[in-house]
Amino acid sequence: MGKADFLSPKAIANRIKSKGLQKLRWYCQMCQKQCRDENGFKCHCMSESHQRQLLLASEDPNKFMDYFSDEFKSEFLELLRRRFGTKRVHNNIIYNEYISDREHVHMNSTQWETLTDFTKWLGREGFCKVDETPKGWYIQYIDRDPETIRHQEEQARRKKQELDDEERSAKFIEEQVRRGRDSKETEVIVSSFSSVLGASALKASTSSTKRKDPSSGSDSSRAEKKKKSALEEIKEMEEKRRMKQSVRTDYWLRPDIVVKVVTKRLGEKYHKKKAVVMEVKDRYGAVVKMVDSGDKLKLDQNHVETVIPAPGKRVVILNGPHRDTEAVLEGIDEKNFSASLTLDSGQQKGKRVDIAYEDFSKLA
Repeated sequence: MGKADFLSPKAIANRIKSKGLQKLRWYCQMCQKQCRDENGFKCHCMSESHQRQLLLASEDPNKFMDYFSDEFKSEFLELLRRRFGTKRVHNNIIYNEYISDREHVHMNSTQWETLTDFTKWLGREGFCKVDETPKGWYIQYIDRDPETIRHQEEQARRKKQELDDEERSAKFIEEQVRRGRDSKETEVIVSSFSSVLGASALKASTSSTKRKDPSSGSDSSRAEKKKKSALEEIKEMEEKRRMKQSVRTDYWLRPDIVVKVVTKRLGEKYHKKKAVVMEVKDRYGAVVKMVDSGDKLKLDQNHVETVIPAPGKRVVILNGPHRDTEAVLEGIDEKNFSASLTLDSGQQKGKRVDIAYEDFSKLA
């Protein structure tokens, strides 16, 4: 019987079948050939080209399985990252989209027998967060890109700094209100800076009022003087806060300071160990020398943190209006995550300031 005509229904059906996905059991991963039925797959297994591929694979079968497993894992995770990001999604949804490509690596050529085994392996290796539900397994991609991690850490640091500033402002307002109550001032310290200090400062700035005898001129004048001084202190504090924010930067490394390695990527040999910054690279990186071993490493500033010495030791301020100013550590305020320093250089030498932990470090 002759070959079917090109436009015959049978020929059209054959072309449609050849374009679509076929059964997985009739696919040969070694030859990357898809057969349409059992007879075609049997003929392919008996072919000379297939036998040559089997001879190559028999020399080192683990090499080929590791290669296909790595390809399957990389393409699967890339699809998950690009298509769903860090959203939680059912593993079958990802797998169905993955196998829609005819050129994909089939699972029967990898080290995993089922999709469930592969999902559990992703969870054990830390590539994804996995959890089992009555509807099946769900996975969530863990983005470990250095730029993404650095951006998240920077956002968390800024948020913490904003909260610290707001808490300090609220405490200052509470102190002024307490003084007003004790001295029976005639007016409440109104928070004209409420838009800056936040809602927490507003709640603390309410106080009862009490009139005084007009005949007591000396008392009223003293109260007026104290009230003005309180408002002046608030203005001064707000001005300092604005100045502090205007001179802050997102980089803080400088030579000759002691830092602590916090990243675990270098192993336990360097984790939580101290080092001295020898040279700063592009503001955000530094060449450090380990104190214990003397090894030199190149690290990003997100991989290290500042070191707080014992009281009486010399430190250097790394950020804010007193940047690059040497000082002496006087005391530590664990509740507010800050320390009291006495400036030891510059025009304000001898002045005592409160600096957050992350804004100063021990001098080498």
